[in-house]
Amino acid sequence: MKAPPLALSLAAASMLAVSVAQAQQTTGSPAATTTIDGRYLPNPPQPFRGDIQTNAAQSKPSWPARIVPPQGAPNILLIMTDDVGFSAPSTFGGVIPTPALDGVAAQGLRYTRFHTTALCSPTRAALLTGRNHHSVATGVVVDQATGYPGYNSVIPRDAVAIGETLRQNGYDTSWYGKDHNVPQWEASQAGPFHNWPTGPVKGFDYYYGFIGDDTSQWQPNNLFRNTTPIEPYLGNPGWNLITAQADEAIARINMLNDVQPDRPFMIYYAPGGTHSPHHPTKEWVDKISAMHLFDEGWNKLRDKIFDNQKKLGVIPADAELTAWPDNIPAWDSLSADAKKLFIRQADIYAAYLAYTDHEIGRVIQAIGDAGKQDNTLVIYISGDNGASPEGTLNGLFNEFAVANAVNPTVDQNMRFYDAWGTDQTYPHFAVGWAWAWATPYQWTKEVASHFGGTRNGMAMSWPARIKDAGGIRHQFHHVIDIVPTILEAAGLPEPVSINGIAQRPIEGVSMAYTWGDAKAPDRRTTQYFEMFGSRAIYNDGWVAAAPPVQAPWILTLAQPPADVMNGFKWELYDTNKDWTQAHDLAASMPDKLRDMQQLFTLEATKYRVFPLDDSRLARFISEKPSFTPGRREFTYSGRVMNVPFPDTGSAPSLLNRSYTITAEIDVPAGGADGMLMTDGGRFAGYGFYLLKGVPVFTWNLIDLERVKWQGKMALAPGKHTLEFDWKYDGGGLGKGGTGTLKVDGVAVDSHPMPKSLPITLAWDETFNVGIDTGTPVDDKDYSVPFPFTGKIDKLTVKLEPPRL
Repeated sequence: MKAPPLALSLAAASMLAVSVAQAQQTTGSPAATTTIDGRYLPNPPQPFRGDIQTNAAQSKPSWPARIVPPQGAPNILLIMTDDVGFSAPSTFGGVIPTPALDGVAAQGLRYTRFHTTALCSPTRAALLTGRNHHSVATGVVVDQATGYPGYNSVIPRDAVAIGETLRQNGYDTSWYGKDHNVPQWEASQAGPFHNWPTGPVKGFDYYYGFIGDDTSQWQPNNLFRNTTPIEPYLGNPGWNLITAQADEAIARINMLNDVQPDRPFMIYYAPGGTHSPHHPTKEWVDKISAMHLFDEGWNKLRDKIFDNQKKLGVIPADAELTAWPDNIPAWDSLSADAKKLFIRQADIYAAYLAYTDHEIGRVIQAIGDAGKQDNTLVIYISGDNGASPEGTLNGLFNEFAVANAVNPTVDQNMRFYDAWGTDQTYPHFAVGWAWAWATPYQWTKEVASHFGGTRNGMAMSWPARIKDAGGIRHQFHHVIDIVPTILEAAGLPEPVSINGIAQRPIEGVSMAYTWGDAKAPDRRTTQYFEMFGSRAIYNDGWVAAAPPVQAPWILTLAQPPADVMNGFKWELYDTNKDWTQAHDLAASMPDKLRDMQQLFTLEATKYRVFPLDDSRLARFISEKPSFTPGRREFTYSGRVMNVPFPDTGSAPSLLNRSYTITAEIDVPAGGADGMLMTDGGRFAGYGFYLLKGVPVFTWNLIDLERVKWQGKMALAPGKHTLEFDWKYDGGGLGKGGTGTLKVDGVAVDSHPMPKSLPITLAWDETFNVGIDTGTPVDDKDYSVPFPFTGKIDKLTVKLEPPRL
């Protein structure tokens, strides 16, 4: 509509404004909006309400009304951090400053009995769908998926996520950070993309983040914008994904405020912090190190946190601190080097958590700056499970060490002391810190039987609706309760059908009843938990719990106990009186324990928990679906970039087998350099390349050792055939073999390698031909992207069957 002429009177302008406002409510006008029923998505097509004659001059147009949420529906900011134990943040008694989480709690409510599933993919699937993790095929992380309904990692189309529901009701939906819920065989740039964040199962309009378990925050080689791989870190020193994600979210908030200021939005903000690798900026390392938070060690830290929690009221005054486990050394028993190393690990982790929280605070501030704080529901979940024990007893300079069943010593870790947290490490802290950051509870991430693995801090604010600012809520809740809470807040019904598929009922309950009543009776009275065979059942305050037979920080290639169903010893707790699960009543109340065990079996049957499986590494390397099942030969005729997860057939996997790589190349006048083929990088992987014209094949064995085969001289200009042939000794995982490098059919280097990688390369890196887009397999040889300056006519990889 044209602006009125300058001579238009104020009265006429006022009348015009009124008529425009009225037109916005007129059915069939271009400005018409409608709120749909919401039970059946998408809504049936709107009828044409105009008039069609043979001539447009005698006809009346009518536009379909734009779909909007119910009046007053809030914006949604759903935040989930990664691997944060209950007591790590200051908001729940910890010593690590988390002012953004503190701020949400001060403006709204702090929930003290909120629970996750004990592991990342399962928690996130449950969070987004409102169903239990086995119900949506995510009984374990997608990397360990198996072919059972509760474990195949494919979120079913009859359990569509909250993003799609809100999108079809008129919300703008965007997602920043981690998605560890894409089936591995669909996780390359070839798709298909139905199960990606922007697909119809999850339903987000925009995605910026990484696909997979974790990634380097300095050089994330599995980073995507929607479905396109990107490398914003190349040529950008100091770039960090934690800040980049916040920048992206803030940019979208500002864009919407400029372009569609009245459109509600949902932002799902799921940064990689604080999963390993712990990669804070130097600014935050300096801030935290200067505070000397951890100099007295993990035992005294635990006592301090316990006192803080009682002062804050996040645990009762009569709560007991659970006992320190015998299989984790007490701080006073450690050597001087171990203490120095472990303090460094804690400082880096704390800096990472504080940094992550700070960037979350920037996103929250951007909503306030846009004038939308009052009508924004902020849900800040501090961790997707308990603190991580995956750093083992000594911590890890490189997470891929333990993924390959290697546990570095204190001395090996000390070699990386000064570099801890930089891009030269992929670090994790020792398990003693994980136990301390579970205070006052027992156990850690991966353990579903006890609250140390499943209880996470959560704060929720919505100034327009939640008025008990700074209040504390003790009702028992689970991550599946977030979706129904959002639906109630938005005034939307639970969908009956989405995209033509009848939806399974949501299994969570709304938490909105707690907003105005701190003493409201719990509406979640029963909840099962299961992970790697460890399990529990909660019912009206009672908990029956079966902790793991083997501690989760002990990762070996040995087989676990065979009898998962009967081989675990059950415990019994009355958390109405024993808040922290400190007193096992199983021996004195066998009848109650039996009743609870039977209830677990009923719930487990209902929600697809069976069959139980306590294996870890075996499931990690188990065969999964592939678009090229049984493929044994791969041929490339040029540059290929950013292909992830070779174990799913999208790229060749060289582990535990013999193979031959043949590169037919053309060297230009003046010689050639660059990468021919690589997978992995600085922390584990291989590379086949020309270095100043000399052929080189390098295996990087988790950054502790590099084994090389090299030519004798630079290649002359012209065509050449290079070959690397590996004969695997066999007899199990990670065995040795003999490699031979040939140039034009002549062997130029041949020698054995006593051992190889048994389980995985660096999973945040990708397979590349003709370039290296991640990190180098050897920093001393080259820097990325190291493009090949000659021509690859043909590169062929031939694989023999694995010899496991």
